[in-house]
Amino acid sequence: MCNVFLACEPLAGKRYTMVAAHRTKHEWAHFVRSLSDECYPNADKIVLVMDNLNTHTLASLYEVFPVAEARRLSQRFEVHYTPKHASWLNMAEIELSALDRQCLSQRLASLDIAQQQVAAWTARRNQQQVTITWRFTAEDASIKLKHLYPSISD
Repeated sequence: MCNVFLACEPLAGKRYTMVAAHRTKHEWAHFVRSLSDECYPNADKIVLVMDNLNTHTLASLYEVFPVAEARRLSQRFEVHYTPKHASWLNMAEIELSALDRQCLSQRLASLDIAQQQVAAWTARRNQQQVTITWRFTAEDASIKLKHLYPSISD
């Protein structure tokens, strides 16, 4: 078993992945730091749209890094969470599905092999600049997620 962290920039056709042995706050914090410092070092603000997994919080940064480092990182991110039971709204889920179908549908003997395979898949997708055409509109959301929106009664 292993975990794949994935961030994508859907209109630019970029994705960033990290394969880890576990799915803890520690691994997530290191993935976020790599997004900040390696993938987007010059960005003023990095917007993350994420699921509600308990490890996916900026508070995790404070549990893993010294306070000054955690503060530096947390100030670079703007976080938006997808509604519970709606992680399919997250475009990264689309990429994870493609990764699963194109790369992970076979048994991989070790973490090293998984890291190599995911890195090769990521490089291939980035080279091809595969984008995501998002077709889910605000109107679709108001219908599909009606139970999440407040209603005004006469």
